[in-house]
Amino acid sequence: MSDHETVPVIPLADAPGEGAAWDRPSWVVYLWAIAELLLVTNAWQPSSRLRCAALRAFGATIGTGVIFRPRTRVRFPWKLEIGDNSWIGEGVWFHNQAPIRVGHDVVISQETMLTTGSHAHRRDMALITRPIEVAEGAWITSRCLILGGSVIGRSALITPMTVVNGYVPAGSIWSSEGRTGTRFTQDS
Repeated sequence: MSDHETVPVIPLADAPGEGAAWDRPSWVVYLWAIAELLLVTNAWQPSSRLRCAALRAFGATIGTGVIFRPRTRVRFPWKLEIGDNSWIGEGVWFHNQAPIRVGHDVVISQETMLTTGSHAHRRDMALITRPIEVAEGAWITSRCLILGGSVIGRSALITPMTVVNGYVPAGSIWSSEGRTGTRFTQDS
């Protein structure tokens, strides 16, 4: 008997539905999808103020002075909190099936994805969600992947194309290879 015959396949038709993380009636989720497409993701819509207003209208907590660049995606705005004077780069994707909290004066650079949901280590395809927290002053550079359950400390710097899965200490510079040993201080 070959592996092909003995290794089970999960029937995806029986997998739990995506709606488990919605926390809102389906009509709100669908209405948000339209608003997101027209006002948030749309590269032809240049206004950061309009993006922030649309997100707030659907329950996001967005501080003052926040800059949201075009092509940004937010799965569930009611599970997003961003502090004052933070910058969200073009093409950032908040795939927030659990809450994402971003402190004040944070930069999340272009094409970065923050995802709170996974099916990791589960053979039944059930959704597992864990929140993400990004402390004040952190800078997540371009094309990073921040996984659910991660905490990025105050004024930490995440280098380009880094995958974060866990805790990043305050003031550290973090790369896919791990902490670089550099630590920011008041004198830096």
